[in-house]
Amino acid sequence: MWPGLGRRSTHWPLQLASIGAIRFARRSSNFQETVRFYRDLVGLPLYETFGESYGSNGAVFGLPSWNLTFEIVEAVDDVEVDRHAQLCLYFPDKEAQQAAIARLQAAGQEPVEQHPYWEATGAVTYRDPDGREVVFAPFVYGVNEPRDSSASGNHEFPG
Repeated sequence: MWPGLGRRSTHWPLQLASIGAIRFARRSSNFQETVRFYRDLVGLPLYETFGESYGSNGAVFGLPSWNLTFEIVEAVDDVEVDRHAQLCLYFPDKEAQQAAIARLQAAGQEPVEQHPYWEATGAVTYRDPDGREVVFAPFVYGVNEPRDSSASGNHEFPG
């Protein structure tokens, strides 16, 4: 964190200031199971589904606000998954994190071995049906990170 400020700040470029919404999208080889995972176990609100729309089937999930969404599109072929293709959900504290993973635990889902950073900071990681990781962190990046979260390697925070 910046000394004395309590949180990091970024400056949104003027040419992007008029953006009205942001959507993150990914393809899924296990579409139906993946949609159920994010809807029923992670608990993301399902805003819309679409079928054969311009040749694609998909589902749009809401993130904390209406103008930030997460889309899953059914893949025709198998999709290769990278270990860092993560959805990271940051919670204000351990109590909120535990409440968020309660559905996964009740369904018998087991956390997976996770990146050393997440292990060191108290996060819990699960895998979706495609093998992508969903990280539940007990802190908010840039706000109340654990003191030792940047203890490894070099970290620069441009102004």
